[in-house]
Amino acid sequence: MTKDRTAVEAWFLAHGLPYFVAEERAAARAGLRPRRLVSLALVLALLAAGVAAVAWATGTSYAAGPAVWMSVAGLALLWYAATALHAGPILGFALSRTLGSVRFLVPMASRALPLLLVFVTFLFVNAEAWQMTTNLPFGLLWVTVLLMFGLAVLFLLVRLPEEVDRVDDEVDDDFIVRACAGTPLEQASREVAADPRIDPQEHAQVSGFERWNLILVLLVIQSVQVLLLAVTVFVFFMLFGSLVMETETQLAWTGAKSVGEAPFLSHVSLSLVKVSLFLASFSGFYFTVSAVTDDTYRRQFFSVVESQLERAVGMRAVYLATRERA
Repeated sequence: MTKDRTAVEAWFLAHGLPYFVAEERAAARAGLRPRRLVSLALVLALLAAGVAAVAWATGTSYAAGPAVWMSVAGLALLWYAATALHAGPILGFALSRTLGSVRFLVPMASRALPLLLVFVTFLFVNAEAWQMTTNLPFGLLWVTVLLMFGLAVLFLLVRLPEEVDRVDDEVDDDFIVRACAGTPLEQASREVAADPRIDPQEHAQVSGFERWNLILVLLVIQSVQVLLLAVTVFVFFMLFGSLVMETETQLAWTGAKSVGEAPFLSHVSLSLVKVSLFLASFSGFYFTVSAVTDDTYRRQFFSVVESQLERAVGMRAVYLATRERA
């Protein structure tokens, strides 16, 4: 039993499910103790004070400080989650799973991008959009991008728990046998399914840290998908704008004396970078809203990870049932 348990827990860790292992859950709980969180809050406060002091000393734009702090604070929270909360396997697996499934994103993008590009291209050839983004300090523009990304994550956090609840409500004998195929619990799943005394549904409901583990895996995967789509839109508008948007047109639309040059890209204007970045972030937000509200997009959006979610829920049900039998 100990050998089987070690193999199953190793499988959980390799597939981004550390909170399905008791020791990892205990370590994560320790990372959420008030004393640890107060220390983290103090570090973030000191970071904010340091960024404000540097911005004041250098005479940087008022918007640059919040933009830098939000970016660095986000990276710090990500580092804390990966280390103190033992979420490293979640991030690693979700990223590898997403990047390894890029080919599955092409059909979804081919359905979402055409209508989306028609919509945002209308904004791209609009003088008001160029005036607004050109007059924004880059720091404030970056804050806007981060806020849109945060809203997209918020929409996903509202929708993803429903996907987890839907899957664990479908667990039965056939479900666990199908889910555990090719895993260390393949044989155990058949034994559990054949035992009339065991109802897999009793062990199917996922809660607490384990539920959040599944939600976080889905969140990272879907966020990377949205990011890839936003990058695609950004590259498209950079190429499209560098071809058709003459400097005279940009000057006439923005009303500025100069459109500036992007760093390392002398043939690309800073105004073009700003409007492309804004429309790319807006496209990512728009796509997220469409994906979580429209049934057609939603099924394609979650198809990349649906089998992994079912496997995780089925493995957990068999794992708990097997420990109960033992």
